[in-house]
Amino acid sequence: MSSAIAVGATIPSVKVKENSPAEAAPLSLTGKNLIVGVPGAFTGVCHAQIPGFIKNYDNFKAKGINEIFVTAVNDAFVTKAWKADLAPGGTPVRFIADDKAEFTKALGLDMDATNVLGGPRSQRFVIVTDGDKVSKLIVEPDFHEYTVTSADQVLTQL
Repeated sequence: MSSAIAVGATIPSVKVKENSPAEAAPLSLTGKNLIVGVPGAFTGVCHAQIPGFIKNYDNFKAKGINEIFVTAVNDAFVTKAWKADLAPGGTPVRFIADDKAEFTKALGLDMDATNVLGGPRSQRFVIVTDGDKVSKLIVEPDFHEYTVTSADQVLTQL
């Protein structure tokens, strides 16, 4: 685990995947955005946390958020299936595969989850960006919970 990215720092230009395992590109960050990092798709706590961001999408838009990105250390097949499972009718929330944990490691928000999830994973966090600059960083103290990183809590801080 390296040092976590700081407020004011630039989001690393690391390639991630969204729609296909063959197509990788850095996140396109214009305006205010949320990057929600979770340890793994379909895991119990993550599966409970992310519906709040889907349900509150319009509330986040009303607070000036341009895009919501949910990142997980999973492959693009898994993140696409997870999005379809959580939002069968579709959602503008974007699900991002960080399949090699390169983006998470570049943020300094990785952790060793070998005993639980088989390898390196993301800590549970929310980054608010202004363009490609970090304007707020919220890291969950215990990745088994989502208290400070719940959609409702994040909304109160915007």
